[in-house]
Amino acid sequence: TGLLRRASVGDQKAVDALVPLVYDELRSIAHARLRGERSGHTLSTTALVHESYLKLVDINQVKWQDRAHFFSVASRMMRRVLVDYESWPSSRRSRSRRSKILMKRSRSSKR
Repeated sequence: TGLLRRASVGDQKAVDALVPLVYDELRSIAHARLRGERSGHTLSTTALVHESYLKLVDINQVKWQDRAHFFSVASRMMRRVLVDYESWPSSRRSRSRRSKILMKRSRSSKR
């Protein structure tokens, strides 16, 4: 818990010591999260762990209570990463469609 608190305030030595201690458990959580996703999901277990971990160590307002608290927040963070990852392509496609529609309207109004 002390390492978690120090890592969350930017102590690089604490971050370096924390990673090997929590990495295997984070991989297990990520693997379980990805099993619940659609088949053919392109985000790997490793990528999910890394994205989530970067967000976790960036949280400085959390007062970590214990390991269970950390892993619970990590699991929720992974869920957010997965939701963001899934919504990104569709939002990009929507913007692309809107752009095409606006371009067509623009061309039509110039005639």
